[in-house]
Amino acid sequence: MLANPLGVALRNRRAGHHTLAWAHPDLQAPDNLTLASPAFGHGTPIPARHRGRVFGANVSPALAWTPPPAGTVELALIVQDPDVPFGKPATHGLALGIAPTLTGIAENALANPSPVPGLRLGKGPLGRRGYAGPMPIRSHGPHTYVFQIFALSRATGLPDGFSLDQMLTALAGHVLGRARLDGTYEIS
Repeated sequence: MLANPLGVALRNRRAGHHTLAWAHPDLQAPDNLTLASPAFGHGTPIPARHRGRVFGANVSPALAWTPPPAGTVELALIVQDPDVPFGKPATHGLALGIAPTLTGIAENALANPSPVPGLRLGKGPLGRRGYAGPMPIRSHGPHTYVFQIFALSRATGLPDGFSLDQMLTALAGHVLGRARLDGTYEIS
């Protein structure tokens, strides 16, 4: 397949990891959780099964984490791509209301509607609720998809369909612990 001229031209443009929710000053906390997936290891490629689709299923990978710190009321999950050639990372998933007694979610748990009791899904920039898998620009190079989990000291109270900005405001100052898992995806 021929290289995509747009992807090649933008190859050195990236929003950057400093634009992730993870880097937000109000979300800083000890990295006292571990986040993993049976589908891929930290820093390794995400299987094609979990890639994005314009039409059709966007199958979120199963995730597992260690127990959150004492006092955790709710867990929050944000999935972002900081390698887009724009100013902000692309949002690929937002979830709130994850019970602190859970130690993971099954494959496709970020589908809309979610099969996980109490889990609420936010909207990405294109208005889609639920998981939107990797769909980087062809020939742009590898993109990193950062799964970020936050243990919260209080419930956010946000209803389904919340935005990233609303979520960040609700999380600010209430993070007891956090973890991240980075996967990669590239379309040559």
